[in-house]
Amino acid sequence: MFPQMRKAAGIAAVRRAAGGVASADQHHRLFQAALFSSSSASSSPRSHWFSYNGITGDKASRAATHAVFGTMLFSTAATAIVEEAHAKETVKLRPKDVVLYQYEACPFCNKVKAFLDYYDIPYRVVEVNPLSKKETKWSEYKKVPILMVDGEQMVNSSDIIDKLYSKINPGALTDSAEESEEKKWRRWVDNHLVHILSPNIYRSISEAIDSFDYITTKGNFSFMEKMSAKYVGAGAMYFISKRLKKRHNITDERAALYEAAETWVDALQGRDFLGGAKPNLADLAVFGVLKSIRYLRAGQDMVENTRIGDWYDRMENAVGVSAGFRE
Repeated sequence: MFPQMRKAAGIAAVRRAAGGVASADQHHRLFQAALFSSSSASSSPRSHWFSYNGITGDKASRAATHAVFGTMLFSTAATAIVEEAHAKETVKLRPKDVVLYQYEACPFCNKVKAFLDYYDIPYRVVEVNPLSKKETKWSEYKKVPILMVDGEQMVNSSDIIDKLYSKINPGALTDSAEESEEKKWRRWVDNHLVHILSPNIYRSISEAIDSFDYITTKGNFSFMEKMSAKYVGAGAMYFISKRLKKRHNITDERAALYEAAETWVDALQGRDFLGGAKPNLADLAVFGVLKSIRYLRAGQDMVENTRIGDWYDRMENAVGVSAGFRE
C-alpha cells in the first residue's frame, strides 16, 4: 500500500512539472533525469517508450525525450521532481553543534526531529534509557526531549522549536493570519493530539510490548537493559495509558485517533499542507507526533482507516532524509 502511495505522489509531481507551462529549463532537467534513469536500467524488460514530439536537439536529448514517461522515470526523475517541488528550507544561521536526548517513540522528540530534518540541521542522537535515564543524569530537567544547541540547553518541544526557529531565521516571525492558523493547530497538537497516542500504542499488553520492542532497538543498551525496558516499561505504560485514557475522557482510543486524523485533513481544506505549497510549523508538529506511531499497529490502523495517508506521504517527501546521526 505505502509504496503505491509514494508512486502516486511521484506521478502527480511529474505531471505538474511536465505541464504546458513548464519552462525549457524544467524540460531539460526532467529529460536529463529520465536519461540517467533509462541508461542505468536499459536492460529492464519493464521499460516502455514512446516519442514526445516538439523537442529537438542532439541524440542524447532525443533519447531522453523518449524516456520521459518510461516506467524507470519513477526511480529517479520522480524523486528529483518531488524533492525539487518540496525542497528543504534554507536557514540564515546554522548551529554548529546540536545534540538531541530522546526516546525513539516519544512524540515530542519526533516533533523536534521533524523540524531539524526539514531545515536540514545535522544533530547527534543520544537514546535515553527510559528506566535509568543515565544519559541525562547531568541535567536538572528530567524529561525528554533535551536539545543542546552550541552548548545551550533547550527543553520542552514547542519552546525548542520556537527558540531554534528564531535563531536560524532571525526576524522571520510575523503576526499574519497564516501564523495565527499555524499557532492554533500547534496548540491542538500539544493539547489534544499527543494525549490520544499513549492510549493507542499501549492499548493492550501485546501492543505495549511491540512499542517497547521498537524503542529498545535504538541506543546502546545492554541485553539486560533492553529486556528490563521492554517488559517492565511496557507493563508500566499499559496501566498508565488506562489512567490517561480516563483523564482525557477517551472512550474508544482508536475512534479518537481516527477522528483526530480526519480533523487534521479537514483543516487542510484541500491544500497540500496547512502552510499551502510547503509545510509550516503546524505541519511539522503533526507529522512529527504521528511519525512516532506510524509503523506501530496504531499508526498502521490510522492510515488504513482515515484520509491522512496522502498528506503524510507528502510530508515524508518534504521532510526528506533524516539529518540525525548516532555515534
